[in-house]
Amino acid sequence: MLLASPWQPRLAEGRGSASERLVEALARDIADGSLPSGARLPAHRPLAWQLDIGIGTVTKAYAQLERRGLVRSVRGRGMFVAGLPRAAGRTIDLSVNVPPQQLSDRLLAASLSDLARRLDADSFGAYAAPAGRLDHRALLARWLAPTGIAAAPERLLICHGAQHALAIAFAITCGPDTELLTEALSYPGAIALARRRGLRLTGLAIDEQGLVPQALDKALHEAKTAGRRAVLYITPTLHNPTTATMGEARRQDIARLCRAHDAVIIEDDIHAALAKPGTIAIAALAPERTLHVSGLSKVLSPGLRIGSLLVPEPWLAHALAELAATCTMASLLSCLIMERWLSEDTAASVARSIRDEASRRVALARELLPPGTALNSGNGFHVWLPMAPERATALPARAAASGILLPAPEIFLADAHAPSWGVRLSLGGPKLDRLQDALAGLRTLLLDGGSGPQSRAMP
Repeated sequence: MLLASPWQPRLAEGRGSASERLVEALARDIADGSLPSGARLPAHRPLAWQLDIGIGTVTKAYAQLERRGLVRSVRGRGMFVAGLPRAAGRTIDLSVNVPPQQLSDRLLAASLSDLARRLDADSFGAYAAPAGRLDHRALLARWLAPTGIAAAPERLLICHGAQHALAIAFAITCGPDTELLTEALSYPGAIALARRRGLRLTGLAIDEQGLVPQALDKALHEAKTAGRRAVLYITPTLHNPTTATMGEARRQDIARLCRAHDAVIIEDDIHAALAKPGTIAIAALAPERTLHVSGLSKVLSPGLRIGSLLVPEPWLAHALAELAATCTMASLLSCLIMERWLSEDTAASVARSIRDEASRRVALARELLPPGTALNSGNGFHVWLPMAPERATALPARAAASGILLPAPEIFLADAHAPSWGVRLSLGGPKLDRLQDALAGLRTLLLDGGSGPQSRAMP
């Protein structure tokens, strides 16, 4: 006699298809241990009847879970939970912004086994075009389509990660006389690139939607008056570190101002797959002047070093030359894994699970941090605690003494005199129980008065 499944059937909330919502519900319960490794899943027909969905819907959801390596089928017995890898360490790292782990050993093993069957030594030993195979670029263009971008594959370059794509964008648009405009608080990787290139870096005022248009207008006018060429580097979706996401009207304003002042835009859209459906990229609003940077590491796994750079036609030849000079070609193995995951819809399924898990972790932070804590969050896997400079500077050192790693607040400062300081908490890295421990430890530190955040939102 077969044992009954311990799972209580349900569909995750949301507007996705029934199969997507069933995948999300099961993936969440596998991730948090509610369905432990080895647990049986309900049989197809009873589950379909209980949820009032078709048997084919259950079959499709189970197949997606099996491709991801979260479940395994045993001939004649049914479907069982395979589980996710577990890890633990002495310190709890909230300093590195990585997505919650939603891949499995079985998915990686299946993907690599598939590659072993498809890849021969001659193909592995040959050089590809620096920008990548055209069919792979077309797959990435399709991945970007929900943001409103109609990307011609010929103008979409495959890079060795989004940071590489960003470095190429800076190299081809920023000359010696360039003033790089960005948010007063910005992505540390972009700040480091700008300073290594010796660029004049100007941080502009931000609010709850990110960059303030009036501040941009003023800076563009001043740069033109001084005879400097202005380039705007901007993260309009799930801004790092503040989590701000621009509304469409704000994006239209930014595009209009840059067009009026003939300024180039470098759009960092690395978290686009985690945004609310219908969020339109600035590159879709001003395609003639926007270099669009994206990638897969933040929405699937850091190990998948695939970045993309969408380039307007006038910069294409320069971008291809810079790409060839800096990274002959992206890893063929990574590109083939990307091909499999994008073609099978595995990537979209994993991204949905990451988005779902990230929402749960943000909710946990709101629950465990002290009441009244100012906490900015979006649909991503980090949150921002606004606080005065002296408190923001002290908190990481005090947290480290308790075994909790936090980033230094200074690394986010494009403007050293920025009025808005704070601490970023990256919630995706630790396992859920370890994250709970870290948040409980931070709660103690924040309540003792030495480094409590200001009880106000970011100005």
